[in-house]
Amino acid sequence: MAERIEVGFKKGIRDALGEKIKRRIRENFSLPVEKVSTIEVYTIEGGLTKAQLNLAAAGPLSDPVIQHYAVGKPLAVDFDWLIEVGFRPGVTDNVGKTAREAVELLLRDSLGQRKINVYTSRQYLISGKISRTDVEKVTSGLLSNELIERQQIVGRNDFNFQSGLPAYIPHVQGEDKPAVETINLAGLNDNQLMQISADKLLALNLAEMKALQQYFRTPQIVSARKKIGLSANITDVELECLAQTWSEHCKHKIFNSRITYTASRAKLTIDSLFKTYIKGSTAQIRKTKGKKDFCLSVFVDNAGVIRFNENHNLVFKVETHNSPSALDPYGGALTGIVGVNRDPFGTGIGAKLIFNTDVFCFASPFYTKKLPPRILHPRRIYEGVREGVEHGGNKSGIPTVNGSIVFDDRFLGKPLVYCGTAGIMPARLNGKPTHNKEILPGDAIIMTGGRIGKDGIHGATFSSEELHEGSPVTAVQIGDPITQKKMTDFLLVARNRGLYRAITDNGAGGLSSSVGEMATYCGGCEIDLASAPLKYSGLQPWEILVSEAQERMTLAVDPRKVKQFIALAKKMDVEATVLGKFTASGKFHVLYGKKTVAWLDMEFLHEGVPQLELAARWTPPKNKEPDFPEPTNWRRALTQMLARLNICSKESVVRQYDHEVQAGSVIKPLVGAANDGPSDAAVIRPLLNSMEGVVVAHGICPRYSDIDTYSMTACAIDEAVRNAVAVGADLDNLAGLDNFCWCDPVKSAKTPDGEYKLAQLVRANMAIYDYTTAYGVPCISGKDSMKNDYSIGKTKISIPPSLLYSVIGKIKDVRKSVTMDAKRPHDLVYILGETRDELGGSEWFALHKAVGNNVPKVDAARAVKMYRALHKAICSGLVASCHDCSDGGLAVALAETAFAGGLGMNVDLNYVPYRGKKRNDYILFSESASRFVVTIHPSAKAKFDKIMAGNNISEIGFITSDEMFRISGLKGRLIIEEKISKLKEAWRKPLNF
Repeated sequence: MAERIEVGFKKGIRDALGEKIKRRIRENFSLPVEKVSTIEVYTIEGGLTKAQLNLAAAGPLSDPVIQHYAVGKPLAVDFDWLIEVGFRPGVTDNVGKTAREAVELLLRDSLGQRKINVYTSRQYLISGKISRTDVEKVTSGLLSNELIERQQIVGRNDFNFQSGLPAYIPHVQGEDKPAVETINLAGLNDNQLMQISADKLLALNLAEMKALQQYFRTPQIVSARKKIGLSANITDVELECLAQTWSEHCKHKIFNSRITYTASRAKLTIDSLFKTYIKGSTAQIRKTKGKKDFCLSVFVDNAGVIRFNENHNLVFKVETHNSPSALDPYGGALTGIVGVNRDPFGTGIGAKLIFNTDVFCFASPFYTKKLPPRILHPRRIYEGVREGVEHGGNKSGIPTVNGSIVFDDRFLGKPLVYCGTAGIMPARLNGKPTHNKEILPGDAIIMTGGRIGKDGIHGATFSSEELHEGSPVTAVQIGDPITQKKMTDFLLVARNRGLYRAITDNGAGGLSSSVGEMATYCGGCEIDLASAPLKYSGLQPWEILVSEAQERMTLAVDPRKVKQFIALAKKMDVEATVLGKFTASGKFHVLYGKKTVAWLDMEFLHEGVPQLELAARWTPPKNKEPDFPEPTNWRRALTQMLARLNICSKESVVRQYDHEVQAGSVIKPLVGAANDGPSDAAVIRPLLNSMEGVVVAHGICPRYSDIDTYSMTACAIDEAVRNAVAVGADLDNLAGLDNFCWCDPVKSAKTPDGEYKLAQLVRANMAIYDYTTAYGVPCISGKDSMKNDYSIGKTKISIPPSLLYSVIGKIKDVRKSVTMDAKRPHDLVYILGETRDELGGSEWFALHKAVGNNVPKVDAARAVKMYRALHKAICSGLVASCHDCSDGGLAVALAETAFAGGLGMNVDLNYVPYRGKKRNDYILFSESASRFVVTIHPSAKAKFDKIMAGNNISEIGFITSDEMFRISGLKGRLIIEEKISKLKEAWRKPLNF
């Protein structure tokens, strides 16, 4: 029997959520809504008495100061429409889970052995003269996501004010008896093989399906399978396991393909982009650094590891969660951030998590065109993703310290959601280096954390293809940061006590991936799926194996320490279950009880996927060069630029994130006189007894891909490095992470321009090699997401090729760090670096609906020389402020420096080092790379000029106290004179909702 408890605000208490929903209904739907109020609903299953229900309602489920409640009857009284939204069966209900634990704790003496379940939903009470059709639009477009949530709409005249709505229990309906299906691949033709791949959402190509067909008819394999009770037919467990392991998401097949690249008359064969350009560049850099090499673990674990000091190592990883975020922005982003949290934690023997980063790419939140099928409005994706990352990071106690948002309407089909996490670990623990993994035959396989459900099934294969009509709802997951926080707290204690030997996370592919990958360290495994803890009954063995249900880690535990490990888990209220053991059998052996359901050669599982053979052909695009006059109203031009979505303030997002938790922040995401200026990078102290700091920054500029992805990549790397240098980082102590997000680069009927898109990918990788080696910044980890396309019906939307390049490094003394805001009147303003006629792909050209061809080029040799000199000047205490020039160019960097400091500025463009067509707007808005706006005290001029000698720098103005921003043009005439408050208002307004 189930009962409902409804909780609402008392009369006179502000309902902030209701007010927000009302505002958004009026803004987004233009409906005359007068009032919106909310009621939280808890449906409790378990036969509680009336007295027990009242105790629960008055205790953990409501706040007696501001809320009232009702048991078994409704609270709703004043409304025209009532909409109730709750989760569908099988979807993780985090609040319901926490509520259940709280109620069980409260009633532990009277419950006895009884188990209860709590399910949450929310009622929206809307007052206003609107139709049912309007309400349905609001419900589907704002209040719920039909993929994961159920909705019920009731008008005032149809509502029963005595009994309210009936209790709804979202039970999962499944087969009670586990069954294993076998599929006979022998004799199937090409079309039949591909039909199996499509029907089962395997995302395997024909060559891969044929490889499976061949393996399962090999005489030795058939004979060996008979001995353990398996036929020659592949089981569904084996098929799903192989599809996950061989997926583009997990195997990076395009990056590891053999590519014939043609450009003009030149032809080049590349055997693996990854090995040639990414892994190859890191190997070259490490060789060059010699004894100064700080890399400890690269490309072999869940995250990269570098040396921080003699006693500690840094761990860093950035992931993407694009496809799930397109279907469910909140759940996709929440899962993205808690998922990447597990990567550093699952590296070596585990790291303490110290910060998060987030970079988002969306279509405009003000998008007004008709949306294609299955696409949510960009504003909804924007809000949902922001909230998901906020809930994941804040509730986990991890500060979110660095990020950005890029807007381009080509991200309508698939948003890009990059989430990063860094950690710190002791260099050695219990006498062993912490960055290494060790697994011995006989070690127990233990899963700890959350339970397994249908959520996340086919996540790896789903993200390996475009978004289409058949994209699976089960690929969507909702992370639970509270469960994960309890698990990581427990595992840190277990780590320090030496209770486990190795650890990894259950990410893409779940147990199939985690156990399968860990088994490579010792040569095999044996796992019993019947032992796995489930959220509910009805899961088939293959679902248990590949489910990506969140908050789970897999560990290798010395059999002599299993009892201690399990006892500690129980003490800290974390579930831990022995699932099997690691072996040296050479087999990936999966059982369900006593029955073998999968038996695969480890070598075939991990190395059997056929290498792709692809062709790439590069023909440079020729864009129309824009031809427009210089502005006549310069103040309007500057305020228009400051208000562009890729330039304007992101404070409304940043303020939602906790960047102060753990108390280590030094340079925060927002800085300046009013703490609202855009920081170039973040600096934190991970060890509060030391002044040693960690710097993190990034670069991303997908617009340049419209001209050349080689330059796009070079600019992204340079932007990341110069952002770090701007706050005080040492170029010789930086490491990088490359995260590629690409549209489908494989030529097919759906992608006729695949050879060009693959050539773009090749050129981006060439730039990775050239510029990381030039800067001496090794890639230590990375990720690629290669199918960021939307294709339904005749509509295809492909993202612009995008690279996020993140850097992490050490600052020896955080007290020498520098922020971007002007500090004092009379300080001198310098421009560091040459400005050139490079507006191709710029925000200025985009404002004029143009692309152009002169994309910014990076001169690495000049940049390295200047970055080293600037670092010396910063360490010498000569620099008052330093701000990089990027989106919007010099004009934007100057304005941001001024209004972030609450001070005025006078600048003369005649002193700016410049090459190109003599136009004020080109000097102001060119996005040439490797440039900074720096302010120094007049007394520091001689020393600063001496340190920077030999670099292209110039004194171009000074800081004033009158809060006016003035720029004199090439003809000596004042072209811009505006209050910094006006400029700041234009910059802050667009996304301030």
